[in-house]
Amino acid sequence: MAGGGTFAGRLALVTGASKGIGAATAMALAEGGAHVVLTARDVKGLEAVEDAIHAAGGSSTIAPLDLTEPDAVARLASAIAARWDKLDYLVIAAAYLPALTPVTQIDPKQFNQAIMTNLLATQALLAGFDPMLKRADGARVIGLTSSVGAAPRAYWGAYGATKTAFDNLLNSYAQEVEKISNIRIAIVDPGATRTAMRAKAYPGEDPQSVKLPDVVAQRLIALLQEDFPTGHRERID
Repeated sequence: MAGGGTFAGRLALVTGASKGIGAATAMALAEGGAHVVLTARDVKGLEAVEDAIHAAGGSSTIAPLDLTEPDAVARLASAIAARWDKLDYLVIAAAYLPALTPVTQIDPKQFNQAIMTNLLATQALLAGFDPMLKRADGARVIGLTSSVGAAPRAYWGAYGATKTAFDNLLNSYAQEVEKISNIRIAIVDPGATRTAMRAKAYPGEDPQSVKLPDVVAQRLIALLQEDFPTGHRERID
């Protein structure tokens, strides 16, 4: 929706925007009038999402990026700050799921990848975009989490540990900026959703039995328009 809409004049950054919930959320934000910066490692995936946004009359910029590369997020923040003054919405949808194994058999390389993607990159995003978020008149940060972060489950230890830390990091940031800015943070558990990560975790599951990413995206869009208290948490069933 060029030139108008609920989010007209707003800037959004969505990580993990090349597919799944990230892509659906980016397209919904653009449909609402926001200019959306799309970031992920999959260049072709990002281009496909951007093409869909532009075909619908929306506005976006792709920023292919591996969040785990040294200084990658800092470079992204610098590039965005050079073009725009403030960031209204940050949606952290990127995540890495290591193989589901007993704790004693966790693969160190995969565990490290999960820590870098799910935790270290999140801290880098908050640090890099904090100044731009504070300059917005009502910035919102939404982080997508998992139920295994709050409720440990056998064989999910590696992923669950990173999501526990992810939740803690976002909640700590929420408390730190609550009284000195208009930034509000929400942690959202999307629940069972038809994504590539879900298919990897549950290979025998009928994908038709779980909801589409668009359902989650529409709830996130609605949440961005609500006057929720910072540190808000919810699950989408």
